[in-house]
Amino acid sequence: MKILVFLIILGILLFFLEKIVNKLLQVEKKKISETPGKKLDQWGRGIILFIFLFTLPFMVIGDSTNFVKWYWIIYLTVLMGFQAFLQWKYLKNSKQYVSTIIFMILTVIIIFNIDNLLLLME
Repeated sequence: MKILVFLIILGILLFFLEKIVNKLLQVEKKKISETPGKKLDQWGRGIILFIFLFTLPFMVIGDSTNFVKWYWIIYLTVLMGFQAFLQWKYLKNSKQYVSTIIFMILTVIIIFNIDNLLLLME
């Protein structure tokens, strides 16, 4: 139950943090699907998801939570890095990629320290 409350609070915190960062950077949300990069975005996300799902059984077999933690860090870094690259390339005159990079870094920090954060909840 504590983990669920923690995840809800974390989600709300990240939601408001995204609004604040976008306001400070004066980012207006645009979609890559409205640009010529639509197909590349769809194919790239599909390939990344396929690789993630294909390698998932190898992570489940291992007992170490450290492997799982690094697995998620690598997956989210690749996915958000790909998204930031496409935003930089196809959303000209937008700083949306900076916001994505900031959240990628925050996500990596949170996942890396998830054990410590959960200990604080006890």
